Amino acid sequence: MISTSARLLRLVSLLSARPSWTCRDLAGQMAVTERTVRRDIARLRELGYGVESEPGPWGGYRLRGGVRVPPLILDDEEALAVSVALREAALSGVLGGDQAALSALLKLRQVLPRGIADRLGEMDAAFVHTTRLDEPQIAPGTLLELAGACRRGERCRLSYRDREGKATVRDIDPYRLVQTGRRWYFVARDVTRDEWRTFRADRVGRIQPAGRPVELTDPPDPAVLVSRSIAAGTYPLHVTIRLPLPLEQALRLIPPTVGTHRPEGGAATIVDIGGPDADGLARYLLGLATPLRVLSPDDVREALLRRTRELSEDNADDQAPGGGQLSS
Repeated sequence: MISTSARLLRLVSLLSARPSWTCRDLAGQMAVTERTVRRDIARLRELGYGVESEPGPWGGYRLRGGVRVPPLILDDEEALAVSVALREAALSGVLGGDQAALSALLKLRQVLPRGIADRLGEMDAAFVHTTRLDEPQIAPGTLLELAGACRRGERCRLSYRDREGKATVRDIDPYRLVQTGRRWYFVARDVTRDEWRTFRADRVGRIQPAGRPVELTDPPDPAVLVSRSIAAGTYPLHVTIRLPLPLEQALRLIPPTVGTHRPEGGAATIVDIGGPDADGLARYLLGLATPLRVLSPDDVREALLRRTRELSEDNADDQAPGGGQLSS
């Protein structure tokens, strides 16, 4: 017979898996009597879990968010997953410098089972982390405010700083948060411009609810919108190329955050890529190491041809640098 704590863990897991359960279904899943289920539900309520009862012949139990945080019950794999995620957040600085992730990780480690703690220790001994000082940081509180705005579905006033540092205030209808790499993007409809926009979450100063609920019609795919926004950027120059690859392979070669893709027939893909100048774009195209054709502009095509000729000339003979013969 399983222990009470293991039963409570199983019960919480089941209640979280779908909106509602009958007492009979829960008893069948846990291989216990319905009386035991009712007794365990009472224990969960004492611990602070908001378990509601639904009356009637088709009623049962459902789990809602409580008014306070109850004791967290995790199985071994869940505890390991949460610990690894907190470790990554603490080391990467993606949530800013307030040490919230590190503090949560230290608290969790104090109550982890010995086996899980040992596995985390093995990971710590093997992992090597390199910091990137240029990565944007964002406070967890800001992410929570943005996520709450998306969940409430009401118009907000957003204080924002653009890439040039200019401060603006915009009325927006929040939709979704998107993480790509180590950056967070806030997707919302700009009310004044009547268009969907992406905002770097680390540039958000403040978001104030306006108290007006909104109903979003035909919202975009937030991940696609963010990818296209990153790829378009504000580059001074863009190149259009044709890859002799179907769209799926072209996307693997050039990510959607780097270029915007459109299929040409079933065997080719047209890609637009932004860059700082013609020479920089030529270097990127050479680095793809794949056949391609530059459709426009001419200065990128000429830069690519020039670099190709230079590379060919540097490798045209078998003379080593300094005049010596290369050994065979």
